[in-house]
Amino acid sequence: MSANYEPAYLKILSGGKLQEKIKQAKKHLTECNLCPHNCGVNRKEKLGVCRATDKVIVSSFGPHFGEEAPLVGTKGSGTIFFAYCNMRCVFCQNCELSFGGEGQPVGNDELADIMLELQDYYHCHNINLVTPTHFVPNILEALYLAAERGLRLPLVYNCGGYEKLETLALLDGVIDIYMPDFKYHLAERGQRYSGVKNYPEMVKKALKEMDRQVGGLKTDELGIAYRGLIIRHLVMPGGLEDTREVLKFIKEELSPDCLVNLMEQYYPAHRAYQYEEISERLSRQEYEEALKYAGELGLRLAG
Repeated sequence: MSANYEPAYLKILSGGKLQEKIKQAKKHLTECNLCPHNCGVNRKEKLGVCRATDKVIVSSFGPHFGEEAPLVGTKGSGTIFFAYCNMRCVFCQNCELSFGGEGQPVGNDELADIMLELQDYYHCHNINLVTPTHFVPNILEALYLAAERGLRLPLVYNCGGYEKLETLALLDGVIDIYMPDFKYHLAERGQRYSGVKNYPEMVKKALKEMDRQVGGLKTDELGIAYRGLIIRHLVMPGGLEDTREVLKFIKEELSPDCLVNLMEQYYPAHRAYQYEEISERLSRQEYEEALKYAGELGLRLAG
């Protein structure tokens, strides 16, 4: 991390601003509207679409070396995998977590301990929050506790892109690196494959706001990211035209130096076999065509 860079949340640690964000976020535990589903449920008594209660479930944590190179560096990205998800992707490769809620309940103080362990024991380059949206209130409180006890790593918000501007406002000045998916440009695909309405509308607004907050990806002299926007797009079978529109939006609407990871690892996991058009792996030809188009646009691509 750049010697001159201080994680965003440290700037609001004193003065009560972070505590106010925690207070506002906690209101969602009794009337949850953290994501565009707007369930409005009291999570202490009832489950919404994501199935999460008011308690954090951590599936696993530790240094991860399979993330994008600027996050991994030499020590790994300090990932915390949360259970449940606000999307219902039929091809989900982590369905035991996102659908089944696999993991252990942890208190916010224990979540703070995990963050500090990733920093002080594993010496990771960042804290990478994987599918964090439904646990934003808990994460903010844990962050406050961890920062008071010496946490100094950049925060990565690793999400599916189905976000609300109001929730992102709570994260403004807190998150250093946003890493959303941009899964679909066609609303019908979002509804059919991920069970969400208006996905393109929501993700475009979210990406613009994330870009406004952190801008393009910035790395230090060792190539390790400390602030900015990374966008992931999984190329899907038969989805080349959709992919082109996704990439075109990124080129035309977002900072030119945001990093784009055009992913080729699609395979028909979970219930994808029930959908004939996505029931087989992505062909090499389809991926090469997507990659060629991204190159023609001049996007900054992950290596």
